[in-house]
Amino acid sequence: MLLPWLVAALAASAAALNNGLALTPPMGWLTWERYRCITDCKKYPDECISEALIKRTADLMVSEGYLAAGYDYLGIDDCWLEKERGPDGRLVPDRERFPNGMKAVGDYIHSKGLKFGLYEDYGNLTCAGYPGVLGNEQLDIDTFVEWGVDYIKLDGCYVDEAQMDEGYPAYGKMLNQTGRPILYSCSWPAYQEDYNVKKKHIFTPDYESISRHCNLWRNWGDIDDSWSSMKEIMTWFGDNQDRFAHFAGPGNWNDPDMLLIGNFGLSVDQARVQMAVWSVLAAPLLMSTDLANMRDEFKEILLNKDIIAVNQDPMGKQGLRVFKNNQTKISVWNRQLHDGSNALAFVSEREDGSPRSYSFSFSQMQLPQNSYRVQDLYHLEDDRILKSMEDFEVRINPTGKYLHYIPISPLDKLN
Repeated sequence: MLLPWLVAALAASAAALNNGLALTPPMGWLTWERYRCITDCKKYPDECISEALIKRTADLMVSEGYLAAGYDYLGIDDCWLEKERGPDGRLVPDRERFPNGMKAVGDYIHSKGLKFGLYEDYGNLTCAGYPGVLGNEQLDIDTFVEWGVDYIKLDGCYVDEAQMDEGYPAYGKMLNQTGRPILYSCSWPAYQEDYNVKKKHIFTPDYESISRHCNLWRNWGDIDDSWSSMKEIMTWFGDNQDRFAHFAGPGNWNDPDMLLIGNFGLSVDQARVQMAVWSVLAAPLLMSTDLANMRDEFKEILLNKDIIAVNQDPMGKQGLRVFKNNQTKISVWNRQLHDGSNALAFVSEREDGSPRSYSFSFSQMQLPQNSYRVQDLYHLEDDRILKSMEDFEVRINPTGKYLHYIPISPLDKLN
């Protein structure tokens, strides 16, 4: 019964970027969604992109239990650079905000047991207008190695989308040749997908090539701190899943963008939805929030060990949206796990009314006919039994309430 899934996982691993990294979806923290490009440290001393912010976050990732839960990458996104390269052509971190340089920042991150992530852009400029890598690829990679970088996020502003099919693979090969294991995050397909929408031009990303050359890749536009933005990304992933879901697996992952949990735009119910669906999608779990002011209810979601275990399932099979009803605005997402169980997320996109009950058949949930023990991984309900041929009833709140996130195990495999 498990053999086809295991074969699929092994095939995906063989096709992955050959650096031995990201055998499960990467977990960590990035600056961008919460802090964007805040560079005025006099006006915003606790929010500017700076050495102080990174050190404070590293401390909190350890002391608040995020590292122990698996969030081990700490990444600096755009706006960390000076506007000009140095006299030797090398990248220069902002001298005021990173007074000790990036080697010292990386050393501090490593001293906490974390891994050091850094942003750059394949073009001649980053999206915020700082120096990009184009024309200086090898020099910059050598610099990143000297600084101890463990994770490169390579954006795609200020470069022709047609050049990406050769440029991104070439950059990945150069990273591999350093001998240092550097996780490679590509924005390659996101720009090509966006080009199609803006230019009305058929520009199909080569997901087979992307999966061979990148550890993870952004598929679609940037997420914003809102329920509407998150819904749009979920809808796009569900509508387009047949084109790229099968390329995910140990070593390479589709990336719907950062977790919004703990910021301003999501309710607790909506935060549960994102954690649930992102885990079913085998998506990278990359926080971007102020860990110093995290509310307990959001921290509980981010540290939920049962849902993290679903996300980190070693088989690495991406889940799918298996049911959608446009009238009721209800969808079901299902992921097969290595132990023969399934994780399901039931999502409501209604934003008004009261909680409602819905019933789903085995066919709608795409579950084999069997008897199952149902567990609520948010621990809002007790375990229950779902018998073969019965419909499964679930009560879901409006405004994106996620009520059940369930691994389902056949009764004959339970003690």
